[in-house]
Amino acid sequence: MTDSPRDQQAALVYNPTKVDAESLRATLTDEGAAAGWGEPLFYETTVEELGDGLARQALDRGAAAVLVAGGDGTVRAVSEAMSESGIPLTIIPSGTGNLLARNLQLPLNDPTTMVRATFTGEHRPTDIGFARITRPDGETTEHGFVVMGGMGLDAAMIANTSGDLKKRVGWIAYVGGAARSLVGAEPFLVQYRVPGHGLHRARVQSVLVANCGSLPAGLELIPEASVSDGELDIVIFQPKSMFGWLAVWRRVAWENSVLNKTSAGRRMLRLRTKDNSVRYARGTGLELSTDAPQHVQLDGDEFGEGTALTCRVVAGGLLISIPKERAAT
Repeated sequence: MTDSPRDQQAALVYNPTKVDAESLRATLTDEGAAAGWGEPLFYETTVEELGDGLARQALDRGAAAVLVAGGDGTVRAVSEAMSESGIPLTIIPSGTGNLLARNLQLPLNDPTTMVRATFTGEHRPTDIGFARITRPDGETTEHGFVVMGGMGLDAAMIANTSGDLKKRVGWIAYVGGAARSLVGAEPFLVQYRVPGHGLHRARVQSVLVANCGSLPAGLELIPEASVSDGELDIVIFQPKSMFGWLAVWRRVAWENSVLNKTSAGRRMLRLRTKDNSVRYARGTGLELSTDAPQHVQLDGDEFGEGTALTCRVVAGGLLISIPKERAAT
């Protein structure tokens, strides 16, 4: 015997610093009542509780759907707890990046539509990655990510970015962190292996493991990346000079983000001179070790330093609620 809609509850996990809590709670209550569901559950994140524990509480209480409203860090934490639960997750874009929502082409400024999708939308299987970090003392921890994780300069950039500045100006704050990190940045030696392929050694500035390919400001880091292909995309940055960094910028900002969007541009790309400043790979995971501890980031949050990173993908591990009018795209 199945539960009637009135017996079902939706649970909202939200970051109070990112949303209008009173308005959002009222919207969920009204939309849930219109759909015939019971009174929703509300969970507010704190500095100590990022959202994963709260999402698990909601699941333990039998929530039939979970909504998350907050920045990329809150979405990451809740998604980690929701992986393989079979319970749909609704993302209400609320932060500065909203990277998973952007890659899923969700409306970024229409919380009512996203809340309504919890009850009337479609559920799209979406991949989630997990990264096991080995610390310098040998301890290991594993965390989920839905956008991308990284080791090296990108993570150092995030560690050097002011949290207060990020709150005020959004992702542009990373420019200052990048400038501070580039000064004196030295390449480091890595050994890495993608399952099914051989072992490689290289001196790099940064290694990214991505579930999504689009960044803010229309930048396409990985044009072919998909959140539902059951694979992770690996990007290895190994510029050897300032000219190498210019090649990296040209690849991301011009070739990937402009030329790759037209047939004429793609024909031009096939004629370009190859360079090794940026290398790409794809697979179900990555095993990476370094010659010295390096900064680690997951979905834009710093996770300390590590000497090894082992990543895996859970294909279709999340069920994301998509508004019906957007599901076709």
